[in-house]
Amino acid sequence: MRIYTICVYVFLYTPIAIIALFSFSAGRSASQFEGFSTQWYGRALFNPFVMDALGNSFFVAFVSASIASILGALAAVGLQGIRGPARAFFDAIIYIAVMIPGIVIGIATLIALVTIFGVVNPWLAAIWPTSENPPSLSMGMGSLIAAHTMFTMALVIIIVRARLSSIEGALSEASADLYATPFGTFRQITLPLIAPAVLAGFLLSFTFSFDDFIIAFFVAGSETTLPIYIFSSIRRGITPEVNAIGTMVMMASLILLVIAQLILRRSAKQ
Repeated sequence: MRIYTICVYVFLYTPIAIIALFSFSAGRSASQFEGFSTQWYGRALFNPFVMDALGNSFFVAFVSASIASILGALAAVGLQGIRGPARAFFDAIIYIAVMIPGIVIGIATLIALVTIFGVVNPWLAAIWPTSENPPSLSMGMGSLIAAHTMFTMALVIIIVRARLSSIEGALSEASADLYATPFGTFRQITLPLIAPAVLAGFLLSFTFSFDDFIIAFFVAGSETTLPIYIFSSIRRGITPEVNAIGTMVMMASLILLVIAQLILRRSAKQ
């Protein structure tokens, strides 16, 4: 079993290690190492197109993760009080949202948004005071944030509910016996206890949103996120600059995932 486990890890991480290695190549080929150099990291960091795509990805990931954390935490607290078949139904919906392939979510979100825009835009044009330049909904930052919030909120719900299941119900009952309102109980007892799980859910949501390409490809419109930029660059030819961008994104994602895991372990011990 140890040999099998080692082989699995080698198979998974060798391509990543190769990308990181060739990002330090001094030549222009992404498949040949021609001396050690960090020039491609400098080119990537000073590339205005990379910086614009990075800013878009950071903005979308931060906003969508924030909304998903708030709505997901509130949904988890609300679902905690449901019992019986209704709870099983909502649990199934939440886990299905996580298990559905990204391409299905992307296509479904695209169709839903196009349908909504087709209904709403004529109404906006009809009620607009002037006939010139009426507002029109279209694909862009808003659709990106909405799509990423939708599929990351399920992660937050699962994480927060796992934390809620480990909290003793006697605390809430004691709070009620002391004449605390439901909101007071949530603010003074429940929220401080689930705060680490909410933070871990935020970090995971941020990572998933920042790294997402499939869903963003369908709903981004004219906006360019970093994964979309990398995909476009690869179609023109792979250079060590692409390897450098991929290495930096990978390291940032790993750091956030490690922090989220440490927060979850710490909260589980409390």
